[in-house]
Amino acid sequence: MSGTPVQHWNLGIGPISCHAWNKDRTQVAVSASSNEIHIFEWKNGDWINVHTLDEHDLPVTGLDWAPNTNRIVSCSQDKNAFVWTLDRGHWKPELVLVRFQRAATCVKWSPLENKFAVGSGSKLVSICYYEKENDWWVSKQIKKPIRSTVNCIDWHPNNVLLAVGSCDFKTRVFSAWIKEVDDKPSPNPWGSKMPFSQLMGEYNAGGWVHQVAFSPSGCRLAYVSHDSSMSLVDANQDNTVSHTLRTMHLPFTSVRWLTENSIVAAGHEYSPILFTVQGNGLKEVCVLDVPSANKTASVNSALQMFKNIDK
Repeated sequence: MSGTPVQHWNLGIGPISCHAWNKDRTQVAVSASSNEIHIFEWKNGDWINVHTLDEHDLPVTGLDWAPNTNRIVSCSQDKNAFVWTLDRGHWKPELVLVRFQRAATCVKWSPLENKFAVGSGSKLVSICYYEKENDWWVSKQIKKPIRSTVNCIDWHPNNVLLAVGSCDFKTRVFSAWIKEVDDKPSPNPWGSKMPFSQLMGEYNAGGWVHQVAFSPSGCRLAYVSHDSSMSLVDANQDNTVSHTLRTMHLPFTSVRWLTENSIVAAGHEYSPILFTVQGNGLKEVCVLDVPSANKTASVNSALQMFKNIDK
């Protein structure tokens, strides 16, 4: 899979609505706006469909693949979530008691992979964990003050804090501490007392929040919304204030930290865009577009640019 910087494959299943990679990127789980999950494996220079999981009744809305435990979690418009475990070459589902009245919208494993969060159209987030005594997956719910559909979630590296973006034009940081599976959290820049569902921060957005992301240290939080803006919260400076950069681009739908000071956002435009943290705010650096000519040279230049950002 080397050569050109962007590889293109037609998996033959239609438009992909969600996907998740395994640890070494040799397999990928995808869903094409249906109730089925297809697992493709890289073999002999091509992607081969090796498993099809069809336990859900309605379209799958979220997937995440735990790199260390090798478990897949899925959620769907059918209001359910399943944990999939590979046993003797077959993926076996376990139903999770998420207790939703409306569709599940997103799902993500915690860093330690001992619990996961599921967002929903019910204006709440379920924090799910395995209850050994009863041998099933149960959940506790974060409800207030979320007032609309949850669009996105992201875990803090400490395995306790959870960022939540929703359609009420808000990004919030909650404590998702579960005493049954977590050690007592230590104080950090976001706060010192972290009982379950404690609101640690609430920040405004100019539209639906499409994606939230903690930085590698967990001290910074970035989020993008439907008004074509990106916002930054630096808990080391002030965890009550967000700094927003409005752009001339089409709305962003995803955001990812490359380093503690550099961020890539992408969305309804054709290319991802690089941003850096400067002072308390954000600065747009460039559009990461790779022209048809001199692709290899362009990629090498981009990689060198990433390396030089923090120097």
